[in-house]
Amino acid sequence: MNFLEYLGTRKEQLLTDAYQHASVVFQCMVVATLIGVLIGVVSYSSEWAGNLATTTTATILTVPALALIGLLIPIVGLGVPPTVIALTLYGLLPVVRNAIVGLRGVDPSLVDAATGIGMSRSARLLRIELPLAWPPILTGIRVSTQMLMGIAAIAAYASGPGLGNVIFRGLASLGSANALNQVLAGTLGIIVLALLFDAAYVLIGRLTIPRGIRA
Repeated sequence: MNFLEYLGTRKEQLLTDAYQHASVVFQCMVVATLIGVLIGVVSYSSEWAGNLATTTTATILTVPALALIGLLIPIVGLGVPPTVIALTLYGLLPVVRNAIVGLRGVDPSLVDAATGIGMSRSARLLRIELPLAWPPILTGIRVSTQMLMGIAAIAAYASGPGLGNVIFRGLASLGSANALNQVLAGTLGIIVLALLFDAAYVLIGRLTIPRGIRA
C-alpha cells in the first residue's frame, strides 16, 4: 500500500487525531497566554522580578518533554491531564519574555500622559500598555504554538491525544507494511497544522495591530 492509498483508508482516523492535536495545542496556548501575560504584567516593572520570571520559565523549557510527562504520570495519571500540564508549562517562556519586553518598550511619555489625564493604573494597563505591547506578545504566542505542535506528539507516550499516536504506532511496528506510512502521515499532519496556525496568527496580527505599529 502506497502513502496515498494509506491516507485514503485511514482518512477519518487521521482527521480525528489531527483535530485532537490542534484542540489540545489551542487550549494549552490559551491557558499559557493568560498565565504568561499575567506573569509579565506582574514582573515587568521590576528588573529582578522580570529576570526571575524569565529564568524560571526558561528552566522549565530545559526539562526534556518525555521526562516531564513521565514525572507527571504518577501524579495525575495518563491521558489528557499530563499532556495539558506539560504543554502549558512549555508554552510559557516565549509569552512571558515577550510580554515583559513589550511592556517595557512602551513609551513612558504615553504612560505619563495617561496618568496626567487621570487614568487609573488598571486603565493605563488595559488601554495603553497592553495594546502597544500586543505585537511582541503575539510573536511570543506564535513561537510557543510552533513548539507545542511538536512537543504535543510526545504526549502519546502518556496516552495523550493527537497525531503522536500515529507516529508512535508506526515506530513501534517498524518493518511492517504501513509503519513508514504512519510515521509520515503523523509528521506531515503536524507540519500542516503548524502552518495553518501560523497563518491564522498572521491574520490575527493584521486585524488587531494598527498599520502604523506594524510598520
